[in-house]
Amino acid sequence: MKKLSFLIAPVLLSFIIVMTSATPVNGDKETERLHSASNVLKDFGAMKEGIPHKLIANYEGIVIIPKTINAGLIVGAKRGKGVAIVKLPDGRWSDPVFVTITGGSIGAQIGVQSVDLIMVFKHKGALTKVKNGDVTIGGDLAATAGPVGRAASANTDYKLEAEVYSYSRSRGLFAGITINGSSLSIDKDANHSYYGDGMSAHDIFETGKSNTVAVKHLKETLASL
Repeated sequence: MKKLSFLIAPVLLSFIIVMTSATPVNGDKETERLHSASNVLKDFGAMKEGIPHKLIANYEGIVIIPKTINAGLIVGAKRGKGVAIVKLPDGRWSDPVFVTITGGSIGAQIGVQSVDLIMVFKHKGALTKVKNGDVTIGGDLAATAGPVGRAASANTDYKLEAEVYSYSRSRGLFAGITINGSSLSIDKDANHSYYGDGMSAHDIFETGKSNTVAVKHLKETLASL
């Protein structure tokens, strides 16, 4: 069974990479990703039990991964592409940096699931310090299922001490998604494609000057949570 798991894992990961690499009809993958992230925020904001306002107000970073593909056949694997945003010193949100998430798990599981995923980070340094490498959720940072209820008090949920709170909305066959063990990395190709070759992830996180419609819409949607 162990040998079978090692054989299945590469095939499964290749399958979900293909599924998450399809080019949108309009040919602008980065703009499409920004619009998808805005739609995820809208959907979460419309939920009766949404992300607490005070959590967004007190925490410094957020990652939105639309349609994370979570697939399992003994060995599970996940991959998704999204964006990361951090708070600037004046309280505004930075321009979004394009990121990817990958991970795996072993257990009795079967099926394919599409999940909208949001992670809220206590300290923006966890995101802004990711350069050429990546950060492991649950390894470098502890992740916990987030509190719900838009009006929930910051004092009611363990004083909001977790480094990362995660929220997901399932659309497929699994009951949920495992975040710990997943690796979050900078999508350099997407950032270069959208912002130009001269902009690093650090540069993007430091500014909020982008005037594109997709970026403005994403920031407005986030501010409305």
